[in-house]
Amino acid sequence: MKHSSARGLTEGAVLVAFFAVLLLISIYIPPLALVVNLFLVLPYIIYSSKYPLKSTLIMVAAGIGVSGIIGSLLAIPLAIAYSTTGAAIGWMIKENKSKLMIFLVSTVIFLFHAITQYVISIFLLGINVIEEMFTVMDETYERFLAMSESSGIDVAELQSNWTTHMNTIEMLLPTLLVFGVAVMVWIIITVNLPIAKRFSIQVPKFTPFRELSLPKSVIWYYLIILITTLVSSPEQGSLYAMAVLNLQVGLEIILILQGLSFIHFFAHLKGWGKGLIVLLTIFGIVLSPFTRILGIIDLGFDLRKRLQQ
Repeated sequence: MKHSSARGLTEGAVLVAFFAVLLLISIYIPPLALVVNLFLVLPYIIYSSKYPLKSTLIMVAAGIGVSGIIGSLLAIPLAIAYSTTGAAIGWMIKENKSKLMIFLVSTVIFLFHAITQYVISIFLLGINVIEEMFTVMDETYERFLAMSESSGIDVAELQSNWTTHMNTIEMLLPTLLVFGVAVMVWIIITVNLPIAKRFSIQVPKFTPFRELSLPKSVIWYYLIILITTLVSSPEQGSLYAMAVLNLQVGLEIILILQGLSFIHFFAHLKGWGKGLIVLLTIFGIVLSPFTRILGIIDLGFDLRKRLQQ
């Protein structure tokens, strides 16, 4: 027992040191941050998949403490987000949870941290990252308009289109945030689990993408949202309009994924090569409205069952 405890303590110290090195690189070498951040969860995945939750929480606290010492106050939120996400992934691996469950829970955890840190930055630091981002974009576009106007180009229509696009993006921020976090977590899991497997950790596998099939109720939800937009005509800029728009776009993204999944299913059924599947996937993304319709037809008419009969 003492030997196991000492081993856990030693391994935890080594992994915290590894985490600290990655964090230092992320903070002080910004060009590498995007890549290095993907691996910040790895030490915690390895540790929490082997040792009890209590020991993992101690390691999380140690990592956060070290980040404050070697980095700065700005390093602490980064450490909290990645250490807790990595610990959760490792714990779910130990509990034999499916890869889909790991993905969903990790996305919720990371999303919670992103929203919390955004709110804290506004109230404690007086920094609104999103507002500043829009300000920079507007200033850049204003310079572009000034250059265009000096060249004799009528910029009235350009200005109107820009305002419309920016208003739409602003209203879609919730969906963009969720989708962005989900993609990031998927990349993190995809990159780190094969590495964790090399440390004798039994990691789960995703079911093939071609087997993805959403509940049929998604079609009804989408239909209700479409009818709502046609009947009620939400006032532009209102909270109601934002909610309806985000639900509509969110459901459309899900249905596009369903359509892409059907393309993969059909390609597998026909025995097509990977190169052709990749090409069809690219076309499916580019022609997303048609892919969305394909997803609706697949769900509504059980296309897969019909093709397999």
